[in-house]
Amino acid sequence: MKNNNLNNIGILIPAFNPDIKLLQLLHNLYQQMDFNQEIIIIDDGSDRQDIFNQIKMNYSDVIVLHHEVNEGKGAALKTGFKYIVNNYSDILGIATMDADGQHLVEDLRTVETVFIKNITALTIGSRTFGNDVPLRSRFGNLLTNKLVSLLVGINITDTQTGLRVIPIKYVKQLLSFKSNRYEFEFEMLLSAKQSNIDIIEAPIQTIYLDDNETSHFRVIADSIAIYSRFFKFAFSGLGSFLIDFISFYILVNFMMNETSSDFILFATIIARILSAVFNYGVNKRIVFQNQGSKTLLKYVTLMFVQMMVSGLMTTVMSELTGQLDSTFWIAFIKLWIDFLLFLVSYQLQKRVVFKPKERKREV
Repeated sequence: MKNNNLNNIGILIPAFNPDIKLLQLLHNLYQQMDFNQEIIIIDDGSDRQDIFNQIKMNYSDVIVLHHEVNEGKGAALKTGFKYIVNNYSDILGIATMDADGQHLVEDLRTVETVFIKNITALTIGSRTFGNDVPLRSRFGNLLTNKLVSLLVGINITDTQTGLRVIPIKYVKQLLSFKSNRYEFEFEMLLSAKQSNIDIIEAPIQTIYLDDNETSHFRVIADSIAIYSRFFKFAFSGLGSFLIDFISFYILVNFMMNETSSDFILFATIIARILSAVFNYGVNKRIVFQNQGSKTLLKYVTLMFVQMMVSGLMTTVMSELTGQLDSTFWIAFIKLWIDFLLFLVSYQLQKRVVFKPKERKREV
């Protein structure tokens, strides 16, 4: 039976061209009373080796693994995960820290203490983002938090924190993730829910040294990678919207008459079928990567309900506003109705249509 104490938590630190702050972090860790945790450092293809050489001389217990070239933070974490899983059978969880001095030992202790009370949960250190935090970090974290809350249904106050303690059973699942850079940590949060992993937040201090200049985060490239799932779904939605909207506009223009409003529903059905073929193919293969079971049946059911709601609501709103004789205004009303349905559709496709099979909790 494993003892639930801090020494059963491994510490993993990915590092790319670290400076003296990494040495200071190690010094502070070893200054703790009764410290006996395994520390693994991953050199992710650094240009210089002076800091790592000092670590080897001064801290013989610390394991340093090297990547020949820079592979990204996600790849470095996976290298460390694999090493710990293969070499330390008593580890209950792995604490990840950054090498740039943004994580304090006392904050690590806070997160670890929370984790020990629930060793099956992903425990993250959550920062408070005030006006003293660099704008790019404050804005990026706020944007990510809102997107995650809106589109995935996970309410987390700090989605970009690198200070985490990951339960060992989830670590083994993370090794199969394809992402290798900063988006890896984001995917870790997105996949926790479907893997039956609870997420617990522990408050930590917010530290940005020298306006966060030592960060290796590539603002444009890494942001695109982090938000790629949303971009893919937006592309799929935009493409199917254009097919649907243009088809609907043409059909309404040809089918319009003054005696009945049924033509709106008929045009909606035909246009939605055309766009659904495109939308289903892209979402299944690209956005959700062939996840889920019986997806075609679920998708057709969702499409039918969404199609009927769109057609009926567009008809009702067009009648109420007296615009049944205007192709432009009918299309404009449909545009806003379909936008709201788009947001609902993402949630349903994520949680129902393309939801991966749930893994049973380990006892």
